[in-house]
Amino acid sequence: MTRQTKNNDFAYQAVYRYLLELIAQMAPGSYSKLPSLRDLAQRLNVSISTIQYAYSLLEHEGRVQSVPKSGYFASGGNVPALPFAGEDLLQDLQQYARSPQMLVFSGAHSLPSMEASLLGVERQLLRQYPRPLGPVHPCGELELRTALAARYTRSVALYWNAEDVYLALDLRSLFETLLAALELQGCTILVTSPCSWRLLRILQSAGLRVIELPLGADGALDLERFASLLEREPVRMVMLASRLNSPHGSLMPSAQHQAIAQLLAQHDVWLLENDLDAEYYFAANPQACLREMVDPQRLLVFSSLERSVGAEAPYAYLLSRHGQRRLQRQFLARGFRLPPLRQQAVARLYAKGRIDVHLAQARLRLRERVTHLYRQMQIQLGSQLHFQMPAGGVTIWAQVQMPTDSRMLFNRLLRQGLLIEPGEVFSLHGDYRQYLRLGWPSGAQGDLQSGLSVLSEELQRAQKTGKLP
Repeated sequence: MTRQTKNNDFAYQAVYRYLLELIAQMAPGSYSKLPSLRDLAQRLNVSISTIQYAYSLLEHEGRVQSVPKSGYFASGGNVPALPFAGEDLLQDLQQYARSPQMLVFSGAHSLPSMEASLLGVERQLLRQYPRPLGPVHPCGELELRTALAARYTRSVALYWNAEDVYLALDLRSLFETLLAALELQGCTILVTSPCSWRLLRILQSAGLRVIELPLGADGALDLERFASLLEREPVRMVMLASRLNSPHGSLMPSAQHQAIAQLLAQHDVWLLENDLDAEYYFAANPQACLREMVDPQRLLVFSSLERSVGAEAPYAYLLSRHGQRRLQRQFLARGFRLPPLRQQAVARLYAKGRIDVHLAQARLRLRERVTHLYRQMQIQLGSQLHFQMPAGGVTIWAQVQMPTDSRMLFNRLLRQGLLIEPGEVFSLHGDYRQYLRLGWPSGAQGDLQSGLSVLSEELQRAQKTGKLP
């Protein structure tokens, strides 16, 4: 492995590509043994753990086979390469994010999972109750809905009951059911921007007309523009973050809450409060949520268990004190059949306080990672990007100092095995082309510095030429 390869590639990726070339050079139809971990580590001057990680990626793809006490084997033949980037930026982003050949700077894998704890509680429940405890409820298991209602209850004035909680398979199905129940299909919704590209596409696919309202650098709304849009446009819903604005990484100033609540009441508009990232703030004492100041009859709160428990519990949930009969009827019509045992296991984790402990530990780890990422970005990218330490989350929102096109930068970096999230995917109108979002990379520890170095070189090249070549 040459010095140039080490500087421009990331260790496990370079090993991965080297092994792909070895396999491609084998005679078609042959079945041959590949070099051992130790031999490759000495040959390529990298650690054994790096070699093992590259082999595990190939094994996961089905390209190599591990034979106990014998090593790794592969069948000869050509290895397909990754396709070139296409016209759909979001599709490219999702496609390349799944590729083990890419160093992905999304931070998505930084969110911890409670898989082991969840499965452990499931096994306990299965031993105690080998038979189902009762029929599947269309709105979700009562035990879990009760736990969620208790979690959101703050006082005798701001409380929730199990009947106010509804569970769905995922966010998309939750939105579709909610809109049908409250007869809000095709309505106009106002959202803060930049906004999660997943939520934007869900809203768009649900047939809603989406108006984007840019956030200030401090997370504040332009209240005059907000009031003007409510006055001029037929807005039926406003989607605001409960605490943390994602991907912006900012907190809405609590001083604005009262004015926003008054405007929502004045125009009789639903508040659709996004609680997906509320648990990942960094402050020791979180600020109050806007929902504590609005009419509960015009309030909808949504989130996903996946954000706190992990991918093993992808179920979305809604809190609403309005239209119980219509919501229950619509959920019954949809016929969601969420696994009762898993819901009960999640409920037990909430009841025992294990999710709270898990989230507290996760916040500490995330803050350490994001702080380290921020400092490394200051060192390597401080003169090229404008950014600030976020108030929470797993990523940093950054603006390129010089005029450039994040789509071109995205494609340039792809060729070097580096995946970033261009700013324009966080707007339905393709805004934020001067922005990008960076999170802790998916590879080994040393790949952070290498990846930032590659990004810095591309930005320097753009600055010298006046554009991205």
